[in-house]
Amino acid sequence: MLTDRIEFQPERDNDIFSAIAAAPAVFLLRGEDASSEPYVSKTANLQRRLQRLLSAPEEHTKHLNLRHRVRWIEYKLTGSDFESGFVLYQILRAAFPETYSNRLRLRFAPLVKLHLENEFPRASITTRLGRVSGKNLYYGPFASRVAAEKFMNDALDFFKMRRCVDDLHPDPKFPGCIYSEMRMCLAPCFRGCTDDEYRAEVVRVEDFLNTRGESLKRQMAAERDSASAKMEFETAAAIHSRLDKLAPVLQQLPEFAHRIDKLFAVIVQKSVQPDSVAMFRVDEGALTGPLEFPISDTEHTKSQSMEARIQAALAAFPGAKPASAIERMEHLAILRRWCYRGTRAGEIFFADAKGELPMRRLVRGIGRVYRGEAPETTAFATPAAPVQSKPQEGS
Repeated sequence: MLTDRIEFQPERDNDIFSAIAAAPAVFLLRGEDASSEPYVSKTANLQRRLQRLLSAPEEHTKHLNLRHRVRWIEYKLTGSDFESGFVLYQILRAAFPETYSNRLRLRFAPLVKLHLENEFPRASITTRLGRVSGKNLYYGPFASRVAAEKFMNDALDFFKMRRCVDDLHPDPKFPGCIYSEMRMCLAPCFRGCTDDEYRAEVVRVEDFLNTRGESLKRQMAAERDSASAKMEFETAAAIHSRLDKLAPVLQQLPEFAHRIDKLFAVIVQKSVQPDSVAMFRVDEGALTGPLEFPISDTEHTKSQSMEARIQAALAAFPGAKPASAIERMEHLAILRRWCYRGTRAGEIFFADAKGELPMRRLVRGIGRVYRGEAPETTAFATPAAPVQSKPQEGS
């Protein structure tokens, strides 16, 4: 992971410092004893940071000085803060397997969990990711638990799936809850519906989350148009009102939140290599990279388009294979930390339901990152479908 290694000799410190680039990097400082604890960090200017740590100490200073404790300097130059953060995570995970999470202050990403393994499925908010190949489905990452809970609760107002958290043992004598009294739940707790009816409602919720709300919008629009065609204008107006209420709910769904086992994306960052950008793959929430991608490849420029070159490069670059669910959760935490930063640098492009990347947008994004331009303005939620003018009573 660290590509360069230099032996530090205090009497030659000026020569060593001048040979190190004044560029962003992740570095590790080791002592003579290989079993001793190393010093690991990232910096925006490696030369300046090493001078601060390894130069002759000033008198009466309280600054950390490792001049007489360091024998080896190991480092890797990076092109972006995102790359620095990911490399730092990998180094700390290898060097401090017991404490790296606390050192990084990783907070697992909030997710909406659809409990399909339960006999009567429900939804909840969690930061614990199970097997992505299991029956339960996970959607995220969200910026915060509060944001995830608000979206989930507001979205479930359009469905009649249960909100209770207990394992149900249906009993016709059970009085039910306030949601069943308000007819906002099919009430499987007291056999208020058949198993097939409840299962069909769960499928509607799953389709809603999988399509980012498009399935419900299409269904409601079709019902509204059908009612309008039958001259049932009051019914059509009521459905139209529900469509209007759906739009702000979908606006709460950030562009970064996807079904985790279908989450495939490409992140484009500046590269430490000249005339190149760095690409990172996101596969089912797991990160891998960087892949250095040259902007101008004289060998293929004439025979291949930029889109073809990108596809070939990504195809030859294997996806990440985390060893555990915890590692995948850590990658999601790193992704979430970058996605929701106010000063986020770089761009991300998500594949569609068929796993196909938006190649034209990706090519333009690579150009913007390479030139240092601001990213394109994108909505953080699926835009609402065009709505027909509201039908008037008696028209």
